[in-house]
Amino acid sequence: LVDAGLSSVLPLAPLTGDPGLITALVERWRPETSTFHMSFGEVTITLEDVATLTGLAIDGDAVIVDIPDEDWSAMCLRLLGQAPTDLGGGVIRITWLRETFDELPLSASPETTEQFARAYALSLMGGVLFSDRSGGSVHLQYLLLVEDWRRAGRFAWGAAVLSYLYREMGRSALQMTTSSSLGGDFGGWSALLMIWTWERFPHTSPLHAVTGAQITQDAVPRGLRLLPAQTRQHGDQFYLYKLWFDECTTFVVSI
Repeated sequence: LVDAGLSSVLPLAPLTGDPGLITALVERWRPETSTFHMSFGEVTITLEDVATLTGLAIDGDAVIVDIPDEDWSAMCLRLLGQAPTDLGGGVIRITWLRETFDELPLSASPETTEQFARAYALSLMGGVLFSDRSGGSVHLQYLLLVEDWRRAGRFAWGAAVLSYLYREMGRSALQMTTSSSLGGDFGGWSALLMIWTWERFPHTSPLHAVTGAQITQDAVPRGLRLLPAQTRQHGDQFYLYKLWFDECTTFVVSI
């Protein structure tokens, strides 16, 4: 994962989305400008934000998924060493990946180690970075991105993640024109949206788990210092966040 340029994401991956915060932000998202419309003006998540908060590369080769020449089962067997029996349409359940590749054997060969690493990377892409609304599945086309670790290390992962998040926020904003809430229906890396909000709107941030000597202000990814000290129940705080964003001014925005 270090070679692929994805290791910086690992400490941030367990962070789950806050439905109230996400809904309040999507309500202000305008797909035509890719910005949040606030009372004081427009703001957005930039490539620089992605690089500093997550450590993902924003320069490099474009992340483009291809359709393989071989069938999905054959590709899965070649790159993972095994394939689920219910594989259909190139879609695989993330729970199967996590259960099947839960623990690497102590005597694992280099080939097996790579297969386990690919399974984890696939789970990371489908469940975190490029999550969709499928309810816990990921398409095997993403597996081709980590077939060659050196090639994967040249990808501009950060740019791809941001582009995907923009698209998903646009879809969610369109959905909210006919519904009062998202109902938990949101794709993209929601944790990126959250840590960006905590960074730019400090009054929305929870207590932090790491500060001071544990991690410096210049540490990358900077998102590490924004992790909450403990998992909290988000509840339905949409109206609280809505009030904050309605009343906030440039004086409370960190730039």
